[in-house]
Amino acid sequence: MRPVVTTPHGAVRGVLTEAGVAAFKGIPYAAAPYGPLRFREPQPPAPWEGVRDAADHGPTAPKAPYAAPYDRLVPEVDIPGEDCLNLSVWTPGTDGRRPVMVWLHGGAFTNGSGSVPGYDGTRFARDGVVCVTVNYRLGVEGFLHLGEGDPANLGLLDQVAALTWVRDTIGAFGGDPGQVTVFGESAGAMSIGTLLAMPRARGLFRRAVLQSGAAHHTLSPASARLVGRRLAGLLGVAPTRDALAAVPADRVVAAQQQLRAEVAARPDPELWGEAARNLMPFEPVVDGLTVPRPPADAAADGAGAEVDLLIGTNRDEFRFFLLPTGLVDAVSEPLLRRTAAGYGLDPEEAVGVYRGLRPDATPGDLMAAIATDWFYRIPAVRLAEAHARHRPGGTFLYEFAWQPPVLGGRLGACHAVELPFVFDNLHDKAFAGLVGDEPPQQLADTVHAAWVSFAATGDPGWPAYDAERRATMCFDLPSGVRDDPRPHERTLWDGRR
Repeated sequence: MRPVVTTPHGAVRGVLTEAGVAAFKGIPYAAAPYGPLRFREPQPPAPWEGVRDAADHGPTAPKAPYAAPYDRLVPEVDIPGEDCLNLSVWTPGTDGRRPVMVWLHGGAFTNGSGSVPGYDGTRFARDGVVCVTVNYRLGVEGFLHLGEGDPANLGLLDQVAALTWVRDTIGAFGGDPGQVTVFGESAGAMSIGTLLAMPRARGLFRRAVLQSGAAHHTLSPASARLVGRRLAGLLGVAPTRDALAAVPADRVVAAQQQLRAEVAARPDPELWGEAARNLMPFEPVVDGLTVPRPPADAAADGAGAEVDLLIGTNRDEFRFFLLPTGLVDAVSEPLLRRTAAGYGLDPEEAVGVYRGLRPDATPGDLMAAIATDWFYRIPAVRLAEAHARHRPGGTFLYEFAWQPPVLGGRLGACHAVELPFVFDNLHDKAFAGLVGDEPPQQLADTVHAAWVSFAATGDPGWPAYDAERRATMCFDLPSGVRDDPRPHERTLWDGRR
């Protein structure tokens, strides 16, 4: 018999998997953000009568497909429909009170969904955790900000609404609302870094896992206005919410993609502000209201100190953006040095330090290493440092270092490669373009178990991070703790990032 759970808005009927896990998919946590609710804060969903079928994932937020060759590396799901503010739940049973993990997907704030099969939460439920995956508004619909009085960070407010739903409802699915861990990757992790500094998110989660994202990727209102005005110009409408709300979603997505291409082609701070270096024109905005101050600054002053934190990156993150397109082999020595200078480093010193550990590296290899640290590793270290000062014993750092055999073994431990290991979903071949056809189950056992242990106890299984030892779990074959990996590269960024 299919399981039925009653929520505050109505009953839902899920399905039982072969593993004996109950799955409930496509449950609305907020009303459809269209019509009079377009570009507005999320509102409660309308109650329904009878029992709502929850066998399949609900609609996903409007987005463009990944461009080649990334469409072969990163799985994407597109389900049409306006009810895109929905979530899915996997539970080992509706009795009891179990730890809860809530997944916020990545995708540069313009792609992705919680409905990707690789994010199936069956194995978390198998191991005693109630797993929830969330869809939230993306791109223009979720992160456009046009100026004072204009609502900002609607995508983040969607996440807050989903976490509020979890607090109020997850008990009916066998979860403990006092034991919620929010975890996410890339834009999802950057969202969590911002949620830690948002007053409206306080108290909604006890623990947080940030994979390949921290608290540094935000826009100022001035930068957001530059982006918003250019978007309105591309659409030929006034830069107002009402004018944009009259434009069909597919046209907005097309203009959004054109704008992203313009930022990538001409990353000029005069045109785009912080987005010129972040290369993401749609990001959380420090608007002074929903996000009162830069999240990294707030973390330094103790924001989120009540939350246990697990944070880390992949060793070769930026190779994901340079290797599949062949750009890594087109980087010259002058371009490498200009890139280092653009990140605020002394080019001679930086190239020397990074080449010291990589004597045979090409300029493209070194550029990937430097960009990996600027975008991902150093922000993660800075957040860990700040958090550990205010929550000693409750901060943990990791590095995922396993290198897949794909693309001649050159891809490295790149961006997103850890995902099927975290979910223990190596059987899902959608990630084969990243991890190959026979990724090591032993490593998935280790990584997945650490995430489960952290959600259940606050301890992933290695020493907490502090500024003296800097203990870092390095996930590889074999995995093990290293103290302060690559310290000379880390200290190179002191005072700069």
